[in-house]
Amino acid sequence: MKKQLTMLGLALLSGVSMLSASPMKFHTVFAPEGAGTGSGTGYFEFDPDANTLLIDVDFSGLNGITTVAHIHCCVTTAGTGTAGVAVTPTTLPGFPMGVTSGSYMITLDLTSTSTYTSGFLGGSSPADPTGAEARLLQGILDGKAYFNIHTNLFPGGEIRGFLAPVPEPGTILLTGLGFLGLLGMRRLRAR
Repeated sequence: MKKQLTMLGLALLSGVSMLSASPMKFHTVFAPEGAGTGSGTGYFEFDPDANTLLIDVDFSGLNGITTVAHIHCCVTTAGTGTAGVAVTPTTLPGFPMGVTSGSYMITLDLTSTSTYTSGFLGGSSPADPTGAEARLLQGILDGKAYFNIHTNLFPGGEIRGFLAPVPEPGTILLTGLGFLGLLGMRRLRAR
């Protein structure tokens, strides 16, 4: 039995090391700010090896027409409040403007200074893209970053959604293996 527990421990450790290098996935559901009526969803994937952020959003039902869209970070309390714009200055490149619904997909280079606003870039320690990338990722992981779509009728933002982690299948598997390991240890102690 001791050998089986050792093998289980090694399997868990190798699974953790393999998962740490994989892209991190996040999602959001857009809700109206104030009297806005729009909705939508967003999928985001941070790739730590490529230093990129994939953004894939769909939105519809806006009262106004789109004027800008970007990621804000980092609010004081997770899931609430407002923060300055982190990504990108003005609006995301190629975001559909002048529409009430649409889809958008882009992969941002997180090593480029042009990806961040000067305020967010300067607020990083060090004041370079590496620091800004780390700060943005930490804000996303902490639930303190949100995607915002602004319109002509709602210049402060018509819809937004805080980014939240998507559980990986490997994480669910590791959790299940952990519970099985605890159950096995409990049975051993009962003998």
